[in-house]
Amino acid sequence: MKLLPTLKQLEYLVALAEAQHFGRAAERCSVTPSTLSAGIQDLERVLGVSLAERSRRQVLITPIGNEIAARARQLLRDAEDIMALASSNHAPLTGDLRLGVIPTVGPFLVSRVLPGLRSRYPDLLLFLEEDLTRAMLDQLGDGHLDAMLMALPFDIGDAEHHVLFEDEFLFACNGSHPLAERDRISMDDLVDESLLLLEEGHCLRTQALAACKLQAARARSRFEASSFHTLVQMVGSGIGVTLLPKLAIDAGIAAGMDIRLIPLEEPSSRKIALVWRKSSPRGDEFRMLGDAIRELAPGLAPQRDT
Repeated sequence: MKLLPTLKQLEYLVALAEAQHFGRAAERCSVTPSTLSAGIQDLERVLGVSLAERSRRQVLITPIGNEIAARARQLLRDAEDIMALASSNHAPLTGDLRLGVIPTVGPFLVSRVLPGLRSRYPDLLLFLEEDLTRAMLDQLGDGHLDAMLMALPFDIGDAEHHVLFEDEFLFACNGSHPLAERDRISMDDLVDESLLLLEEGHCLRTQALAACKLQAARARSRFEASSFHTLVQMVGSGIGVTLLPKLAIDAGIAAGMDIRLIPLEEPSSRKIALVWRKSSPRGDEFRMLGDAIRELAPGLAPQRDT
């Protein structure tokens, strides 16, 4: 029988291709650099090609090495799905689950539901990772995440999703702002306002512009915030106005600041959803998890569709 690469050897290659450094790749694989180097050499002998160029300062993956690493990622992901399929044959929502959360959802939702999830599913071990939406979708596709909590609309490709609830936007301004005494805010009111936004890469930026029916070029703010909390502090300081999702407001993000929160004349919202790979065998589990999150966070607006 022809000798084939092992999953461990392919894991070493993928780690080396991503880290471009034997030490960091070995740390990721929980082995010594010499063990990882020996594994790469064994893989090269099995395949009969050179996978990496080595020097004292750096590691360069050869073109064929990069191509093989890309296919190895898929093989490793399929192997993990096989393990997940076997696990799903037992009690649902048990074992490890790597869940990604975006910064404008995670801090305001996870803390509300985590105690209840632990009580309801004591054998479920959640590993949480926070990052921007596009980066986490890439990790989801690569198999580094099992599922993610994010806000729609956003292009998720062919991934599956389960909408949990609607998250309404409210207008936010300093208490001394001319619009602070309004009962409702119209889109016309925002035309000449300095709309504060998060930096590029945050899905909330695009969703806030869409809610205001503005193009990015028409957003007149001279300032952008790198974090959600910084954005709110800028509003509290009277630097500009913004739209805030009710999820964050209910969690107290504007508490203690001179910020007036006013409904929009034309209500607008984002949808909070749980997203996973279409190929995952744990789809039914993830829907169950999404339903549990909704049940454990009372007061959320019900979803309109899935």
